[in-house]
Amino acid sequence: MIAYSRPFFPLFLHVLGAMTLVGAMLAVLVLTVAAWRRPEVAALRRAAFGTLLVLAIPAWIVMRIGAQLIYSKEFGSGGHGPGWIGIGFIVADAGLIVLLTTSGVAFWWSRGGKPIAGRLVGGLTGLYLVMLAVAWLAMSGKWS
Repeated sequence: MIAYSRPFFPLFLHVLGAMTLVGAMLAVLVLTVAAWRRPEVAALRRAAFGTLLVLAIPAWIVMRIGAQLIYSKEFGSGGHGPGWIGIGFIVADAGLIVLLTTSGVAFWWSRGGKPIAGRLVGGLTGLYLVMLAVAWLAMSGKWS
């Protein structure tokens, strides 16, 4: 019912981007774990990097644009939103740093095949999924 009173298209963009981002990060985690078990298959490493590049980063952009459009429509340029919005913005902005770092390490891993790079990709992906879960819980529970 609350979503009904919100602007439809920006909310749709935000949710679509967030769902795609979570799915892309889960796919990267699955590909990373599979590549750990089969280190001789370079296609898994390249697929993890490609998923980050083609799916996760554009999904983050769509999610963040949708969030900013909703925020500017609901609270204006000088308004302060509730605490759960602040949590969402913190996770989104810090998540970009984690996402870009993960992409850089995944590029290094896809080129060199170093096992430590694969562990870093898996760890950073797991960290980002936890951050996204916290944002999801904050927004669904409307923490103050």
